[in-house]
Amino acid sequence: MSKPIVAIVGRPNVGKSTLFNQIGKKRVSIVDDMPGVTRDRIYLDASWLEHEFTLVDTGGIEINTGGSKILDEIKIQAGIAIDEADVIIFVVDGRGGLTYADEDIAKILRSSDKPVVVAVNKIDSVQLDADVYEFYNLGLGTPIGISASNALNLGDLLDEVVENFPAAESEVRDEDEIKIAVIGRPNVGKSSLVNKMLGEERVIVSDIPGTTRDAIDTHFFSGGTKFTLIDTAGMRRKSKVEEPVERYSVMRSLRAIDRADVVLMLIEAPVGITEQDKKIAGYAHDSGKGCVLVVNKWDIFPEKHDRSTNRFTNDLRAEIGFLQYAPVVYISALTGQRVDRVTELVKFVAEQQSMRIQTSVLNELIRDATAVNPPPTKKGRQLKILFATQADICPPRFVLFVNEPELMHFSYLRFLENKLRDTYGFEGAPLKFVIRKRSEEE
Repeated sequence: MSKPIVAIVGRPNVGKSTLFNQIGKKRVSIVDDMPGVTRDRIYLDASWLEHEFTLVDTGGIEINTGGSKILDEIKIQAGIAIDEADVIIFVVDGRGGLTYADEDIAKILRSSDKPVVVAVNKIDSVQLDADVYEFYNLGLGTPIGISASNALNLGDLLDEVVENFPAAESEVRDEDEIKIAVIGRPNVGKSSLVNKMLGEERVIVSDIPGTTRDAIDTHFFSGGTKFTLIDTAGMRRKSKVEEPVERYSVMRSLRAIDRADVVLMLIEAPVGITEQDKKIAGYAHDSGKGCVLVVNKWDIFPEKHDRSTNRFTNDLRAEIGFLQYAPVVYISALTGQRVDRVTELVKFVAEQQSMRIQTSVLNELIRDATAVNPPPTKKGRQLKILFATQADICPPRFVLFVNEPELMHFSYLRFLENKLRDTYGFEGAPLKFVIRKRSEEE
């Protein structure tokens, strides 16, 4: 099941990014007193009580942009967030009071037919509570006074947010089916690849970025295995295709990634790896999904020679170091070159991330690894790995019981991961580790 999406919207400089950081428990968004600092949407997995969701920070909406391309882009990006969100947090400035800009944004939100929770920010004291009431005039229900900077009343806000989550739908799952999400920037050839894999023109293909509006699930069989392709090419209305705002259009991809077993991360060979590619791939990695890096349009890659693929692969590994484990395939979705390899790799990765190692064998590997490279020490204390077990698959998750968890350095964890991969492969699968404290007596 895909997690609900919560979008934070509002005019500039009302505290959206500060609220985003407080809810996400991380300083991910840039916070600055200058309006317009946040120019793209930023995504973060968050949770409240028993509910998990994806939080989306947006740039400040200005209805009258004065012809500014940056402001137009922010407005459209926020509009995409509104379209795709399950719940919207509308942040307003309690100190500044209700403005015409707030009322204009409220009109857009009312027409969206989405649940909206009004957060009146900068209510730092009881004396300011009265400033909340004028925001009833927005016609969006009961406003909630908060202080994002001081984390005041965020519990009431989040209670109201999760109350508006859509009812969970149980998804009937075929255990032998492999779900594939086709992700990447617009116009890198996702729909063309889907059509080649299916052997038919099932998805509309166009040179105009943003042609595909909805994620489309398509079932097919290959080599006796059932696959479901989730095409995620489209990000926005066709009326907006003339606007060059696709750099951050990934919200629908988030839903598809959550539902997938393996993702095909498409990269445009003539362009190379971009910052947006890293963002999309990073979400797939953090979500624990198997991954195949698909370099498309290899037929028109300039200056090809006998070492082109090696050099391109090395550049990819350097740029997205967190996906060192992902296999790379070079294709042309237009001509069909090596497209048949894609399905083979998906099946292989699905098998790799379903692998389970016996506890006795795993502990023997850990003992051998620590003998070759002893665990780190700090102030005379040495880390001891007392016991290890594999807790889960898809992704493979390992629990390491140690004497003092704070002594486990990320570099040593990377060493252990490399030993696991050298021995068992796990190609295309992210490995997750949980470090738990345990006494030697236990």
